[in-house]
Amino acid sequence: MITVTEATASAGALKRLSDEGVSIWLDDLSRRRIESGSLAGLVATGGVVGVTTNPSIFQAAIGSGEGYEEQLADLAVRGVTVDEAVRMMTTADVRAAADVLRPVYDATGGRDGRVSIEVDPRLAHDTAATVAEARQLAWLVDRPNVMIKIPATKAGLPAITEVIGAGISVNVTLIFSLERYREVMDAYIAGLEKAQAAGLDLSAIHSVASFFVSRVDSEIDKRLTLLGTDEALALKGRAALANARLAYEAYEQVFAGPRWQALGGARANRQRPLWASTGVKDPAYKDTLYVDELVAPGTVNTMPEATLNAVADHGDVQGDTVTGGYAQARADLAAVERLGISYDEVVRQLEDEGVAKFEVAWQDLLDAVTKSLNSKGVDA
Repeated sequence: MITVTEATASAGALKRLSDEGVSIWLDDLSRRRIESGSLAGLVATGGVVGVTTNPSIFQAAIGSGEGYEEQLADLAVRGVTVDEAVRMMTTADVRAAADVLRPVYDATGGRDGRVSIEVDPRLAHDTAATVAEARQLAWLVDRPNVMIKIPATKAGLPAITEVIGAGISVNVTLIFSLERYREVMDAYIAGLEKAQAAGLDLSAIHSVASFFVSRVDSEIDKRLTLLGTDEALALKGRAALANARLAYEAYEQVFAGPRWQALGGARANRQRPLWASTGVKDPAYKDTLYVDELVAPGTVNTMPEATLNAVADHGDVQGDTVTGGYAQARADLAAVERLGISYDEVVRQLEDEGVAKFEVAWQDLLDAVTKSLNSKGVDA
């Protein structure tokens, strides 16, 4: 398999993906990736125009300690708390990545060239703390191309409105259900209306809504396998794509509606759907499944490097694979429901698990940094 650093942006599936209106973002970041020039290379030759991070990504990067030794030593000498140490390291990485991507941000008028950083996942059910954390992160990173990630929990929805209303660009994360996605779009529009009332420049505010894909198949496929009938097994690998395609239909409807028209006339930007969790979990599926089958204009696909490499090597991008599939998508989800698998139960479970997994990853990161600070003679 070739890697994207060996490919060129002038040919192949990645170029076709971009030509179809899909922005390619990398779902990974580490200090080593920045300092080695790997990120700059992916931007220059691999078609990457953005970066997303999450607590699990930072836990893997900083937990290894590689590239962070000098900063850890400085933080230890200063006697900072472990929470402060983690925030200083993560925001330093995001700031450096934002600088790498700044030319893309400038060239696209702020549409791409974005780097996302998430609020502390322990605040996912606290609206006021999420808003305060988002403001603090925007201030710490201090780059116009940063996006603050806020989870799409019930408490996160009013936080999205407040943060957008303050003129801060937001990446809404952990969206699994169509109902919650509509609530997210509504929260975004309400935030723009708030920003407009405050006299802010709406054209400077951007947002993406991260709709998770592969985890839906993982959970529903598990339940279909337990049923074991021919009808159930025939539905495996179809629910996640159906869910995402219907999310795009909802996006088209909301951003063609009358409420949006007034904002669009004030140069506001649509909140683009972002396909997240696009690495396949089932090895029986083609490793580019959630890229090839989710091509639609005005979307973002954030990929782990393995998926990015796979698309560069053997992706099959054949134009729009979303907008013509709404009827089949509804049929597929209805068929799953008829078998006794509750869509509402599945998406609620996935949201709860998503928040919990990020909390665990964040705690693992705190524990690793605590150990590093203590090894340098500091009580964290």
